[in-house]
Amino acid sequence: MPGDEVQLIHRAQRGDREAITALYDCCYASVFRYIYYRISDQQYAEDMTNEVFVRMISRLPSYVDQGRPVLAWLYSIAHNLVIDHYRSRNGTEDMPLEESLAGTEGNDPARLTEEHVAQECLVSAMQKLTEDQRQVVQLKFIEDREIGEVAAILGKSERAIRSLQHRALAALNRAMQQEPNYEPRF
Repeated sequence: MPGDEVQLIHRAQRGDREAITALYDCCYASVFRYIYYRISDQQYAEDMTNEVFVRMISRLPSYVDQGRPVLAWLYSIAHNLVIDHYRSRNGTEDMPLEESLAGTEGNDPARLTEEHVAQECLVSAMQKLTEDQRQVVQLKFIEDREIGEVAAILGKSERAIRSLQHRALAALNRAMQQEPNYEPRF
């Protein structure tokens, strides 16, 4: 863990509100994206992201630095919340297409529908990856992180991350081709 993060955590553990705010500010977007790409519901993702930080604050006194970025700790909290979310769901809660397109005046409905279908295909295909593969794809390609950063966050070697990335992209390609609405764009 970088020295700045260590100091920030120590300050937060002593109750320094500015340190807690700094942790929130630097990690919120990444935690939100992590959750959003797993549940595809913005409101739930926002609520769950806030819950991650509530849990972070409650667990700060017992936090022990293990040499990994603080984001790795927050991702593990987020991962557990996502698992709990899926365990507690009673069926699907998809938004009807008409509601998802509301308020899109000036945008081309055909293009928006096409983007929506493509996103659904990707989300469905991502569900077919292993959890490690999903994490690598999200961190590397959605969050645009370097291999070294991904390795540090996931607690794996750079070689293992490259291997996971290769297998994930191959599996994602196979899964996308099996999607009924998938149309290659090249």
